[in-house]
Parts: sequence; structure tokens; C-alpha cells
Amino acid sequence: MLSTGLPQGAVPKLERPGPLRDRVYETLLELITTRALRPGRHLVESELAGHLGVSRQPVREALQRLNTEGWVDLRPAQGAFVHEPTEQEADQLLTVRTLLEAEAEAEAARLAALNADSAGIEALEEILALGLEAVASDDVDAAVVLNARFHTKIMDPAGNAVLAELAAQVGRRVRWYHAPVARQRGGQSWAEHRDLIAAVAARDERLAERLMREHTERTRRSYLAQAKS
Repeated sequence: MLSTGLPQGAVPKLERPGPLRDRVYETLLELITTRALRPGRHLVESELAGHLGVSRQPVREALQRLNTEGWVDLRPAQGAFVHEPTEQEADQLLTVRTLLEAEAEAEAARLAALNADSAGIEALEEILALGLEAVASDDVDAAVVLNARFHTKIMDPAGNAVLAELAAQVGRRVRWYHAPVARQRGGQSWAEHRDLIAAVAARDERLAERLMREHTERTRRSYLAQAKS
């Protein structure tokens, strides 16, 4: 069994040519945010290189970049480890997310209520249906991915590429923190999504904005409660 803990075939070989350093980085970041590589996991360069079908150099460069961004810890004489978030870090991040959504996602929800057409509402309803299916089948990984997709989709009517990019950057890290509480939040989170879609469909801007703020705050509180239990 490899120390990365990944089953054979879980990571596709990266095809050449291309900027391998960037592609290795994106692949490892995805594995970390989905928790296929869990917090505290020892990351061995040679084994990751073997999984990805590349040399150790782009893996080393990717790990250094991930360390700079706080996803990986490089420990002298020990190697690289997936970062283990502290309760304080989680609270700080989720507080930032709350502030961001107060000006971005909450505003996007308001604009969605103002501008979303039937196709946009239908797209949200499709994600909702898939999310409810994931909860019903206790597929936490799918629920986490679909939750991120829902929050990305609600940004579409805002028409602000800078806000969308910023929200996506924060959202990726939130996705990492959200995974431990996905089962705990479960159906309640998707019920909140349903209410939000209803507000958008009813063109109720203020209600959509308020529901998004409340939804974000509940997620933050759930994470902190779970961390303390």
C-alpha cells in the first residue's frame, strides 16, 4: 500500500506535452480539496511521481507551491504533509467567506432574483435534484462537489468576472473545510438551497440575499461545532 493512500488508478497519468508543473499542481490540489489526500497525509515525491507518470521535479515544484499557499506543510528532515487545518484557521476562513458572500454571493443571489431566466433557474434546480440524491444515498463526496457547483452557478447572473474569480478561490478552500460537515449539514443545507431557488424564481431580491447570508453562517457554525465535539 502506498503511503499516499490512493488506490491504483485513482490518479490519471498526465499526458505530455504541457506545463507539467502546473498540471501536477492542479491535480494535487484537487486531490487535497476533495480529501482523497487527507489532512496529515505524508506526501512522498517518488510515489506521487509514479502515480502521475512524471519525474520528481514537477512534483517537488508543485509541493513547494502548495506549501506557499498553505495546502501542504514542508517539514525539515521529514518531508511534505497535507496541512491539517486548525479550528482558528477554519473560523477565520469561514468568517472571510461570510464577509465575501455579504458583498459577493449574497449580491449574486440578489442579482439572480433580478436577472435569472428560466434556463438559469432550471440549472439550479438540476443541481438541487442531484444534491438531494447525493444526500439520500449518503454520497458525501458528490454532495460536496455539487454544493460547490451550486454556489458557483448562483454567481452567473452577477456578470462580474473579478468577483466570480475571487469567490471561486475562496470557495475551493471552503470546499476543503466543508467536507467534514457535509454529512452533518446534509439535507438541511439542500433545503436551504431549495428556499434560495424559490426566492430567485419569485424575483424576491432581498429574501434571496438574506437566505444566502444565513446559509453561509449556518455552515460556519456547523464546522465550529463539529471541530469542538
